[in-house]
Amino acid sequence: MTGVKRTTEKNLMLFSGRAHPHLAQEVADLLDTSIVPTSAYDFANSEIYIRFEESVRGSDAFVLQSHTAPVNQWIMEHLLMVDALKRASAKRITVVLPFYGYARQDKKHRGREPISARLLADMFKTAGADRLICVDLHTSQIQGFFDGPVDHLMALPILSEYVAERHGHEDLTVVSPDAGRIKVAEQWSSRLGGAPLAFIHKTRDISRPNESIANRVVGEVKDRTCVLVDDMIDTGSTIVKAADALKEAGASDVVIAATHAILSGPAIDRLKNCRACEVIVTNTLPISADRQFDKLTTLSIAPLISRAIREVFEDGSVTSLFDGRA
Repeated sequence: MTGVKRTTEKNLMLFSGRAHPHLAQEVADLLDTSIVPTSAYDFANSEIYIRFEESVRGSDAFVLQSHTAPVNQWIMEHLLMVDALKRASAKRITVVLPFYGYARQDKKHRGREPISARLLADMFKTAGADRLICVDLHTSQIQGFFDGPVDHLMALPILSEYVAERHGHEDLTVVSPDAGRIKVAEQWSSRLGGAPLAFIHKTRDISRPNESIANRVVGEVKDRTCVLVDDMIDTGSTIVKAADALKEAGASDVVIAATHAILSGPAIDRLKNCRACEVIVTNTLPISADRQFDKLTTLSIAPLISRAIREVFEDGSVTSLFDGRA
């Protein structure tokens, strides 16, 4: 047996798709590691080629890709990366999803519809994923769609800490843009020293995506700074109408806070010209220079993701990142 050396040392390897390389590099820097060199390109017919330039055998692999537009392209690339790692004998594959594509299709609203969020989880499992790390899923039930561990990270501590430092605790009211997100607003209230709650009573036509009608404000908002909280801003229609309703109800200021800045179509113009004094988001999705505007504040999610990766790699507790509140 002399001369034979065996090691059980674990090897963390970080991989990134092409959707959001800046976030991946931030995470790599915080982990004091480098992103594994990867050859990735599109064939003439739009099919994707993936090959890792280093051996991944026996590694604890973390594959980061945020499902930004074009969503289907980046999901497919993500799946191919997982498949390549599985076939190259990575020991454990953790899929890191700062933004989980198709999360809004988590149930059937009408007959003959797919449950796309479940299908996506199934595809990652089939490709070879052992674990998921996600940030602020649209609904918590998606955690149950994946047959394996799911770490559901929350941007709330990052966002609420900024709001408290910037706007203080006094005269704040936390506002949910609809009754369905009151539980999230309650968590915000707890973080902001027990700030009172309000919500916007609205209606939505399920046959017309990205459209809602803000009806009336339920709760006391007059002469108060209202923190309007949501998980994502897509076209901006819902959140801008809610901000208008709050101002018309006598709010002194409106601050919009959301984790995922999808910012599709007219969103930038709507937010630029809306009655909110600040729009606070995180960088779970890339925001190009041409979509920046004066009211926009972008906070980095990289510290949260890097800490979660470290806890998973070291077999620690991801729940501990939230003071036990998962």
